[in-house]
Amino acid sequence: MRCVIARFPFDLTRSGVLESMKGIKPEQLSGESVIIGRRTYPVKQVGQVLTRQDRRDFSAGEVLRAMTQLGFTCRELPQAAAPTRVRTPMQQASAMLGAPAAA
Repeated sequence: MRCVIARFPFDLTRSGVLESMKGIKPEQLSGESVIIGRRTYPVKQVGQVLTRQDRRDFSAGEVLRAMTQLGFTCRELPQAAAPTRVRTPMQQASAMLGAPAAA
C-alpha cells in the first residue's frame, strides 16, 4: 500500500511492517499505540523505524492512518476520567439514606 508520511511516499505492506518491527523492543507507552504481532508499540516509534526519519518530521496521525489501512489495531490516547467529588462519611451516609446532597 502506498502512503505518504512526512511528505514522502512509502510502499508499506503488512508483512514488511512485521519484518521491520521484529526484534525491536517497545518503548514505554505515553500516547497512541499500535499492536504489531503480540507487542504494543508507541506510534512514533513505529513511524521512526519504518521511515527512518526523525520523530519530529511526521505526525502520529499519519502513522495511525497507515497502520489502520494495513489492518493493525491502533489505540488512541485514553480519555481522562472526570474527577470525582470526595464526600465525607457523613455526606456518604446521608446520600445512601436518600437525603438531599449538601453543597
